[in-house]
Amino acid sequence: MRKLAAVLSLIAAPVFAQSVEDGPGPNLLIEVAGRVVIDMFEDVAPGHVAQITSLAEEGAYDGIVFHRVIEGFMAQTGDVEFGKKGGDMRMAGRGGSDRPDLEAEFSEIPFDRGVVGMARSQSPNSANSQFFIMFAEGHFLNGQYTVVGQVIEGMDIVDAIKLGKGANGSVIGEPDAMATVTVER
Repeated sequence: MRKLAAVLSLIAAPVFAQSVEDGPGPNLLIEVAGRVVIDMFEDVAPGHVAQITSLAEEGAYDGIVFHRVIEGFMAQTGDVEFGKKGGDMRMAGRGGSDRPDLEAEFSEIPFDRGVVGMARSQSPNSANSQFFIMFAEGHFLNGQYTVVGQVIEGMDIVDAIKLGKGANGSVIGEPDAMATVTVER
């Protein structure tokens, strides 16, 4: 099983990544102020993982905020259109990328703590660039959203992301952001 290990660096002291891949594959490295390692499942959701990797290689995720963070549920980021840190946050979460939306790649992997899924609108085939990390089990999402990976290191960093207080978990004031996102092959 080839997997892509993704590294999300968030809001804490750096933690050094360990390679836990079953075979060679790219690593997604996201710097914020601490590092979270996500094992991306390119064998489960190849289209979604390819899109995330391409956007990362283009630098599209650099400076993108966690615009929707719901305590005990999840932290959402990846709006490369409207989610740039320092921008007008009123539109954050409503955009995507200039790439086409993706067809759903549902799997049997449950939405447990640390699972990474693709955000979408009402249509199952509308995921584009946004993704979320589960704080806790959310099995009501199973079979409804595409699973793209699993946090394997640094869940304490994810837990420290600034919580949303606004409508639907929107972050008020200055949201936490991913500083840089790169791909390591």
